[in-house]
Amino acid sequence: MVSENELKKLVEQVLLEMTAKGTKAANKAENINLEEVEDGFIDDITEVDIKKQLLVPNPADAKGYLKMKQATPARLGIWRAGPRYKTETALRVRADHAAAQDSVFSYVSEEFLKEMNLFSVKTECIDKDEFITRPDLGKRINKEGIKAIKDNCKMRPQVQIYVSDGLSSAAIEANVRDVLPAMIQGLEGYKISVGTPFFLQNGRVGAMDVVSELLEADVTCVLIGERPGLVTAESMSAYIAYKATVNMPEARRTVVSNIHSGGTPPVEAGAHISEIIKIMLEKKASGVNLKL
Repeated sequence: MVSENELKKLVEQVLLEMTAKGTKAANKAENINLEEVEDGFIDDITEVDIKKQLLVPNPADAKGYLKMKQATPARLGIWRAGPRYKTETALRVRADHAAAQDSVFSYVSEEFLKEMNLFSVKTECIDKDEFITRPDLGKRINKEGIKAIKDNCKMRPQVQIYVSDGLSSAAIEANVRDVLPAMIQGLEGYKISVGTPFFLQNGRVGAMDVVSELLEADVTCVLIGERPGLVTAESMSAYIAYKATVNMPEARRTVVSNIHSGGTPPVEAGAHISEIIKIMLEKKASGVNLKL
């Protein structure tokens, strides 16, 4: 049996060792060269390709496990430390969650809109907080925006395309550079006239119905940021409708989703959307009424 005095000495020794280790770690942290950090001394954890990362120690079939990971963005093979995630996995989850939050609450930059030659209008949401809590206001364009659309856009186009941040500004800046030109080029190749593209801030999908009625477009298409997740914060969708009207059933919309570098590539998506619009105009239908 260990006596009480021996136990106290043992506890004191452990505490001393822990304190010494903590001091060494603190000293090491204080001596980090910030220039080295900026130059990549500390790796960006979000740049690691999860599909190629296997954290399970000594797997029975490493090749088979990695092959399975290639088929899904799910976090397979992350292992654990006792009942908890390993530190690397926990940090990656937090980093991906932070990226998702940033994509929702950030704004598309003015520089990007100038680069894409998109004039900007707003919905009735005054900020991102109201956009999240009042989806109904995100479906309405404010008075100044309605006037700007009427003043700057071509009336009665065959196809009206516009861009909206939706739930991910990051998705817009990551994909629109490739999707929008590919769409316009594809439609022009089909001899289909395209209206004047613009940008709608704090927009929900339903705002496309207002745009359709304002400009009397045959087909309206909105490129909009999807709700981000832990797999990607850069996924975008295209919602398309033939002669959309306010309060119409959601079933009248056709959707091309999962547009991003790890899903449907942006250029390919642009060409695909153009073909769908061509068929819409031919069949005068969209949503569940359109047989592709």
